Amino acid sequence: MKLSDVCVVACAEAFRGDGEILASPMGLIPSLGAKLARATFSPGLLISDGEAYLINEGEVEGWMPYRQVFTVVASGRRHVMMGASQIDRFGNQNISCIGPWERPKSQLLGVRGAPGNTINHPTSYFVPKHSPKAFVEKVDMVSGLGYDRGAHEIRVVITNLAVLDFATETRHMRLRSVHPGVNVSDVVAATGFALSIPDSVPQTRLPSPEELEIIQKLDPANDRDGQLPAS
Repeated sequence: MKLSDVCVVACAEAFRGDGEILASPMGLIPSLGAKLARATFSPGLLISDGEAYLINEGEVEGWMPYRQVFTVVASGRRHVMMGASQIDRFGNQNISCIGPWERPKSQLLGVRGAPGNTINHPTSYFVPKHSPKAFVEKVDMVSGLGYDRGAHEIRVVITNLAVLDFATETRHMRLRSVHPGVNVSDVVAATGFALSIPDSVPQTRLPSPEELEIIQKLDPANDRDGQLPAS
């Protein structure tokens, strides 16, 4: 079993119980997770090709032009799983620039749809390399809103080390589970701020044999290793 398979299942679990909404996963592993969720415990999910069509296992099942996505966003009937170049303890996310906004060291994607996503509907994040550079005390620029800025719902943050959430009274990031072979101390060392850590931290759920078969069917090229740096 590969670490990437564990991450795919963790991404799938993020969509559990969502019902008939638009799932918008960004990147290979989040996309596999959403498709796995639809194929198993969340059959009501709608998944787009990112342009105008709703798809299911490669087959077109509906039409949703880009302008209609904004209606779905505003209504809250969407769950997006984005990336994060930086994220802080409250879930503020940065995908815009590294360094001071006035003179950044690196220009990234820009804020894109992150403000609208985080204020209107559930948002999760997949960060392939858990490190102090990504998990920072304060993001250089707020692209996606955190709980201290009025986020609607930041459900989970999934990394190559762990699953994290914000199920605390203060909405500080909490360690929910660690992946196989990872210790709590590994996650603490890779995080640039103090996490909320329960007395007992379980291991992230492993994929079942049936789920592994579905993942293999969804990704026959099996090229997920390149999506996850070594922990």
